[in-house]
Amino acid sequence: MELIADGLLLAGTAAAAFYCYILARRVRGLTDLDAGLGGAITALSRQVDDMKSSVDIAKKATGASAKELIAMTARAEIATGRLELLLATLHENTGALDASDREEKTLMKVGDP
Repeated sequence: MELIADGLLLAGTAAAAFYCYILARRVRGLTDLDAGLGGAITALSRQVDDMKSSVDIAKKATGASAKELIAMTARAEIATGRLELLLATLHENTGALDASDREEKTLMKVGDP
């Protein structure tokens, strides 16, 4: 009986040793910086750094575009004011021309016998 128990104990010990060996290989594979989990973490870290720099570039470009848009809007508002002034002047001049044309026609009618 003791011989069977010793055999089972030896088999269990061998199975545990084999399991530890396989587990050690897997852990070593995970810590490998080129192909394992370490490599994946390194690649993700690089990608995060690249994305941060891309976001910073995009923010700078957006800021410059916003400033340019504000300047263009201000220029457009100034141009709008000028156009409104020109239209008002045009309407006043057109009204004065219409009145002078009517006076001229009236004088011509009065002057014709």
